[in-house]
Amino acid sequence: MRIVLLGAPGCGKGTQAKLMAGKYRVPQISSGELLRQAVSEKTELGKRVESIMASGELVSDDIATDAVTERLRSNESKRG
Repeated sequence: MRIVLLGAPGCGKGTQAKLMAGKYRVPQISSGELLRQAVSEKTELGKRVESIMASGELVSDDIATDAVTERLRSNESKRG
């Protein structure tokens, strides 16, 4: 199962995702969390976005999509 929640900041995407993840026992994936984790782990992706995030700029959709795609291909995401 793959569901994408889109919306403005603060509209409740994270809240709804958390509820659905618990109900359907699937992982919750947040592009923001993936990018922050990549920066903290100093991965190749993290190095690409660190300066962008530090300046307060928005990370491009292409980079965020790359992070989510990589996560979806991982073993942890096989159930949904």
